Amino acid sequence: MFKLDPRLDNDTHFIMAFPLCDALLMNDARYPWVILVPRKTGLTEIYQLTEQEQQQLTLESNTVAQKMAELVSADKMNVAALGNVVSQLHIHHVARYIGDATWPDPVWGKGDAVPYSEEEYEAVIIQLKQVLSELEQNGNNFTL
Repeated sequence: MFKLDPRLDNDTHFIMAFPLCDALLMNDARYPWVILVPRKTGLTEIYQLTEQEQQQLTLESNTVAQKMAELVSADKMNVAALGNVVSQLHIHHVARYIGDATWPDPVWGKGDAVPYSEEEYEAVIIQLKQVLSELEQNGNNFTL
């Protein structure tokens, strides 16, 4: 049975479930930051997914990156599956801006996270759900 790593659970807010992944909002208001976690037990690497699951992950990841970039007018989207601290397979989608606090370096390990207030994260989640739900409203069932 799938269980989210406690560190991810502690550092994120649930947004919505896609066919393969749960979408989570990283609790760091410095950056628009969504994490996708495939609901598969015991995985640490993308290559451990079946070929169809890899394709589904690509679809979900590309969609999140595109919709986030459009929503927040990002200069660049950083998409990465590191897993050095939390080994459970998860993919970060971080909107970046030229001149942000850590530009051009990666966001990991730089400065202290600034948690969202309850009102802030609820508003962000509503926005993300709206743009990501447009796919289903347009007749795309978001699956291969």
